[in-house]
Amino acid sequence: MAFDGIFSHYIIKELNQNLLNGRINKIYQISSYELIFVIRANNQTQKLLISINPNYARCHVSKNDYSYPKEPPMFCMLLRKHLEGGIIVDITQKDNDRVFIFSIEHLNEIGDKDIKLLIVEIMGKHSNIILLNQKTNIIIDSVKHISPFLNSYRTLQPGALYIYPPTNDKINFFKAEKSDFETFNYEDSNLSKQLVQYFEGMSPLSANELIYNSPYLNAFAVYCTYLEWVNYLENNITPTIINTEKKAYFYITPLKSLHGERKYYKTIGEMLDRFYFKKDEQVRIKQHTEGLEKFIKNEIEKYKHKLTNLETDLLIAKDSDKYRIYGELIMANSYHLTKGMASCKIPNFYESNKYIEIELDSLLTPIENSQKYFAKYQKAKKAVGHITEQIKLSIQELIYFETLYEQIQNATLNDALEIRQELVEGRYLKRSRSIKQKKNKKPLYETFIVDDTEILVGKNNLQNDYLTHKLASKNDTWLHAKDMPGSHVIIRSDNELSENVLRTAAQLAAYYSKGKLSSSVPIDYTKIKYVKKISGAKPGFVTYDSQKTIYIDPDEDFIHSLKKQ
Repeated sequence: MAFDGIFSHYIIKELNQNLLNGRINKIYQISSYELIFVIRANNQTQKLLISINPNYARCHVSKNDYSYPKEPPMFCMLLRKHLEGGIIVDITQKDNDRVFIFSIEHLNEIGDKDIKLLIVEIMGKHSNIILLNQKTNIIIDSVKHISPFLNSYRTLQPGALYIYPPTNDKINFFKAEKSDFETFNYEDSNLSKQLVQYFEGMSPLSANELIYNSPYLNAFAVYCTYLEWVNYLENNITPTIINTEKKAYFYITPLKSLHGERKYYKTIGEMLDRFYFKKDEQVRIKQHTEGLEKFIKNEIEKYKHKLTNLETDLLIAKDSDKYRIYGELIMANSYHLTKGMASCKIPNFYESNKYIEIELDSLLTPIENSQKYFAKYQKAKKAVGHITEQIKLSIQELIYFETLYEQIQNATLNDALEIRQELVEGRYLKRSRSIKQKKNKKPLYETFIVDDTEILVGKNNLQNDYLTHKLASKNDTWLHAKDMPGSHVIIRSDNELSENVLRTAAQLAAYYSKGKLSSSVPIDYTKIKYVKKISGAKPGFVTYDSQKTIYIDPDEDFIHSLKKQ
């Protein structure tokens, strides 16, 4: 990926096309690092996502759905006070840096028109959002506060004079001249590093692309390639995600210098929605359900370790028959054994009278030693049944927590909170005083409409239980990934299912299962009337029969497009 200055140059263009002269209707802060501006522009309502997440910082028009918190944080309330109802009169970029400047006109306290600047700095872990007064350039507030003790160059806190990030006197990439390309050492194997250090807004990814497209590595050839590339970019933006063997990248062109599968998108915003699909949502979930995933993983490891120990104990217990044999052999030879012996070597009539050496307790008589081995045999025999039962219970717990782990990977914030609720009700976790539980609250499952047919998807055990045993009718169709943790998927129809509806439901069952990264995932499907709840089992666990099986290759792009319908 490369959210560099060149990339920013073109996303600024896209933002202007979509949002210029738009009215800010509502502002939400969906996490510590993310803001959503709901803007009415070009006769349609659009969402501007601003994220300063250290790993996923970006700014673009988004079509994804987001969960909005009921209580806005202080910074969000400040933005609402100054910016809601305002008009976006300009969106610019600071030189060719990753700094976005939103000029927003609104009415101040006395009814006069005023302009506030919303500065978005997309700089990895140093990303920030700053609100300031255009006339005075004084900071009203920012998401992250930087005191003069932390940064001697500039201060980012209310009341301070705003100073742009340093550019180190780099040359704007879009204003380069032929003479600029005569300053480089073209015999240096690290030519891309020279370009990055010289041009403002250039990243290693874009530098490598420029070098790759140049037929020769000299000043004239690279300069000509630069002119061709800039001209191409001005007229041929092709937002692209490239999946290489090691990682995925995105850029505004297909990037010939990288080798891998390419997927093209109509807009930069659409591409970024797709690239970051689920990534930042998982971060938001972890912020609100701190420790939940860690707890589940620890439980999985605990039961794996317990099973290993139990299986070892079972092998030892199953070897208990030797104690019975020892007791019988000592009893049979007791006439020539005496008290005080530490061991004895006697014939084993179970193995052609081969001699066997048996340890003895010197403080016991031969008969007492024999009885001691019989007692050990009886104890070990009883242990086999106990250990076998413990293994069965531990396997059930392991499957249960592995199911929860798969569910939390695809969970929304609400899904994760329901998983926490399930663990509280199962007495695995203590009820948190900070989380108010609503009694009899209906689980919030997902709903899709395909060919006028409703498909329901449970994202956790509470939702699965509700859909399968309370909501669905007996002739609805039930789907589940075969022999692996996954969602219950319900097709609500008494009629014969079309191939499109069945395969779509199977896609959902495959995607929301442990097999989502596999190919040819087997999906069982049957009527609800053949699905039975297991007595005494955890929520979501069922048995079923009369099933058929369909094989599906999970397609994340298909699921993403389905969610947008």
